[in-house]
Amino acid sequence: MTPPDWAHQLVMTVCTDAGTRPPMLAWRRRNALASTGVTRRHEGMIAVRAGHDELDQRLTLLHELAHWLAPAPRRGRRAVHHGREFYEMAFELYRHHGLADADSLRLESTRYRSSLRHAVALGVPGAVGALAAHRSSIRARPRRQWRVLVPEHRVHLEREGRWTVCATCRQKVVGINLACIRRSRRPVRHVLMAAS
Repeated sequence: MTPPDWAHQLVMTVCTDAGTRPPMLAWRRRNALASTGVTRRHEGMIAVRAGHDELDQRLTLLHELAHWLAPAPRRGRRAVHHGREFYEMAFELYRHHGLADADSLRLESTRYRSSLRHAVALGVPGAVGALAAHRSSIRARPRRQWRVLVPEHRVHLEREGRWTVCATCRQKVVGINLACIRRSRRPVRHVLMAAS
């Protein structure tokens, strides 16, 4: 699908202001309210799956442009994907391109709760209240009650089709856990629990 004209203009404006070359823009529709996006710096492109909310489409594109403009991580160092420096650039883009602080906080924090903490540190208006409301909603949630489904037992591995499972509880054992159990010289035990 061809990206809308406003998206092309926004990409060109942001990249011209930043003095960088614009990325290719891939645009698809999504049958949901929210939009998603990804920046593929090595391919020179930004891909957006646009939901029904036009304000969220704009925020998603600006979010991906913030990734595009952010300095590339140095080799050998682990990059912080959504750190303080990123949000400093992102919230500035949101504000500069017509998004109200309340809208950018609401939309950004639905995907990344850490954005509220960074917004408070950056002094974004309304961030303190939004963070306090989020924390109070977490405190108001009922605590989970954990119950034991299968008591502690020794793990005996067996194949079930293409999966390796514990013979006692039938739980799939995959990845690093499977490798550790196979390497272990002593018996490995586990317990199967569920939250209610």
